[in-house]
Amino acid sequence: MAFRNQNRPPRSPSTRKEPGDDNPLDKRRRLGAMGRGAGAIGTGRTRQPFSSVNNCPEVTAAVAAPEECPNHEFTKEEVEAILNEKPKAKKFDLKAKYEHAADHNKRLKLCVKWFQQCDEHHVLEADTLKNSLKSAVKRCTDIELEKKNKEEELNSIISKLRDNNTSLQEKLSKEVSEKLDAIERHKSENDARLASEKLVASLEEELERAQQDIATANERAASLDNTHKRSQEYILSLQQYNSKLINDLETVSESLKRVEKEKLTIVENLSTLRGHCSSLQEQLTSSRVSQDDAVKKKETILNEAKCLRGELQQVRDDRDRQMSQVQAQSVEIEKHKEITGSSLAELNNLKTKSKSLEDICSSQREQIKILELELAAANEKLKMTDLSASETRMEYLEKKRMVDELQDRLADMEYKLTDGENLRKKLHNTILELKGNIRVFCRVRPLLPNDGATTEGVIVSYPTSTESLGRGIDLKQSGQKYPFTFDKVFNHEASQQDVFVEISQLVQSALDGYKVCIFAYGQTGSGKTYTMMGRPEVLEQKGLIPRSLEQIFQSSQTLKAQGWKFKMQASMLEIYNETIRDLLSNNRSFSSDPTRPENAVSGKQYTIKHDANGNTYVSDLTIVDVSSITEVSSLLRQAAQSRSVGRTQMNEQSSRSHMVFTLRISGTNESTEQQVQGVLNLIDLAGSERLSRSGATGDRLKETQAINKSLSCLSDVIFALAKKDDHVPFRNSKLTYLLQPCLGGDSKTLMFVNVSPDPTSIGESLCSLRFAARVNACEIGVPRRQMTLQPTDSQLSCG
Repeated sequence: MAFRNQNRPPRSPSTRKEPGDDNPLDKRRRLGAMGRGAGAIGTGRTRQPFSSVNNCPEVTAAVAAPEECPNHEFTKEEVEAILNEKPKAKKFDLKAKYEHAADHNKRLKLCVKWFQQCDEHHVLEADTLKNSLKSAVKRCTDIELEKKNKEEELNSIISKLRDNNTSLQEKLSKEVSEKLDAIERHKSENDARLASEKLVASLEEELERAQQDIATANERAASLDNTHKRSQEYILSLQQYNSKLINDLETVSESLKRVEKEKLTIVENLSTLRGHCSSLQEQLTSSRVSQDDAVKKKETILNEAKCLRGELQQVRDDRDRQMSQVQAQSVEIEKHKEITGSSLAELNNLKTKSKSLEDICSSQREQIKILELELAAANEKLKMTDLSASETRMEYLEKKRMVDELQDRLADMEYKLTDGENLRKKLHNTILELKGNIRVFCRVRPLLPNDGATTEGVIVSYPTSTESLGRGIDLKQSGQKYPFTFDKVFNHEASQQDVFVEISQLVQSALDGYKVCIFAYGQTGSGKTYTMMGRPEVLEQKGLIPRSLEQIFQSSQTLKAQGWKFKMQASMLEIYNETIRDLLSNNRSFSSDPTRPENAVSGKQYTIKHDANGNTYVSDLTIVDVSSITEVSSLLRQAAQSRSVGRTQMNEQSSRSHMVFTLRISGTNESTEQQVQGVLNLIDLAGSERLSRSGATGDRLKETQAINKSLSCLSDVIFALAKKDDHVPFRNSKLTYLLQPCLGGDSKTLMFVNVSPDPTSIGESLCSLRFAARVNACEIGVPRRQMTLQPTDSQLSCG
């Protein structure tokens, strides 16, 4: 075994030379191994005993000329042999001893010199290894920093992808609740979202694997046994792996962009449907305008034709008159010629008599001239009489023909008008069906001076984006924003007229033979009664009920010109403590509390019944025939005085019952023998606040519990309809059983959710908006037009 420093790290397998050394390390190792295995110093020679070391050619050559064998390696055995060597010369042979000692010293110097060279080589090699170790440590540190930076970048990209994924999920949930025709699109978006989640999960797994690889790489980098070349190859593999991760992230971003594009396509489809509805309305308006223009042009052409016919007839009469005059003159000429011929024949015979008769002839000529003048005048009079008679006859025939044409046109226009009215009703119903059979409007009342103030500040805001403009509302609670979207949102500046314009088409459907239900929902003091009733005595503050009735009566008067006759019946009831009360009954008994009328009439049981046609009847209910808005206004005032109200912490005059106004419309067209039946239900629900907010006690506590129970049943019905359950609990309360055809049948239903901007009522407002959002997600049957005859006067349909 070669004598070397045991603390030195193992040499690399590369064949490099040490400074000042001509032989490479691998060659020296081979020499040492050969010396250890074969016992020889040189190549191909056997080691001899150290006693005969003088006989070793290499040692001898090194001792003789140490500069000629500077690269000789000494083994441990050789060094020990040199140190333990004893002179074998004779005791008194000083010269031999001297030579042996000189040779021994030379060999010792050569061994010391070799050890010094080895130490220098060891120091240089140690410095080189230290430098390479420092550079390797530095490179590993740089690699670790780069890996950490890349890991942070990947973490930030993954967090951004998660945020984008969360926002996409929120937008997708909003799009799902908007329109029925976007369901398939939403499914594809959900698939894309699942794919993106899988990609993100796979990226996270790959990131974990990358972290494990990084940890493994750190462990490998800590070891100095690996070569620099393998470290570079591993760094290249890490770079390739990082580029692969970046490509995967780009793929995920492209899939997210594709999802955004699909969402934009859905929005464009919705806008296209709305544009199609508006184009249908514009075509209907343009057809009416073109029809009026055609009628005016036709009248103008008829007048011009009439003038041209008169002028043509006059020209013809002048021509006939001139022809008759020419013929008469020619006849007279012939007669005159005949008279002249006979006169010439007789002239000779009468020459003698002519003189005697000249006086007579002259007198006769004068008489003839006078008679001719009279005859000409008589002929002129006769001709004028004939001409006037023919003109009168022609005028009569022309007038008769025009009357016939006008009658035909009138019949044609009446037919076209009937077709146009049917088309209008069809388009009107189609537009309402596109908007949804059950729709939800939201109205926010203004902030009143006595409303409470908190640190919340303004809790209601309206988004200004194109997609949610006029349809969105945001509610802020404890710094968190809750967005909602409905069919229409009215802010605190909306007037009663603005609200009625949006429902006027729905009211028109009741006159066309459909069942229509409009009800107001919300907490006490949110503006439900003001929205439904308003202040009828003030023109601008009239609510939906008086405005709807005015439109109904005005439209019915307009349709009379088309042969329609309408009969209308009104009734009003309230549901108080799960008991039906007739607000129009004349036999009402009152309790000691004047604000709470008791409607229990002896001998009458108000029960709700449904027939096979989907109509609802309330037995023993007072039904009043109405024919004008004045009669209905008096009934509304009577019902308002009879309704149950009470004082609570929420309002001085709080409605303690659900009020239902029903107008049944029966129409008959005598010309087309068509009959329609429509029902208009206008409902003002009681306050939906919780018991802790109302502060009710005693009788008010029972009222509040009954109100909350009925509204809870209404909520259960809405949720069951939204889930499309087989069983819908309509019978759990009088309110839901009364509204069963409106909610689960073929009625057109509209819900007004009223919201208070009072910061102290933010909890109730949030509950109301969540309930309204559930209602907006419901699907009911397709509206069906009632074409049957109306029932007897003792029954009333609640739609």
